[in-house]
Amino acid sequence: MALDRLDALESRIRDLVKLVQELKKKHAAAEEELKIVRHRLAVKDDSNRRWEQERADIKSRIERVLGDIELLECLEERKEVALD
Repeated sequence: MALDRLDALESRIRDLVKLVQELKKKHAAAEEELKIVRHRLAVKDDSNRRWEQERADIKSRIERVLGDIELLECLEERKEVALD
């Protein structure tokens, strides 16, 4: 009877060791996947920052050009008023 219980305990311990080994493998795989995903996220963040900077630069240039156009329109209006 004592040997049967010992055999059962030994079997359970073997099963637990296998389970721990499987969990360690899954954990390692999850850590590697997390590392890859974090790297991709960092790359995307850099890309987004570049896009935002480019967008801000373009907006600034457009505003400058619109300001120049308004200045030209004002000069044209003055010429027209002066000619009248």
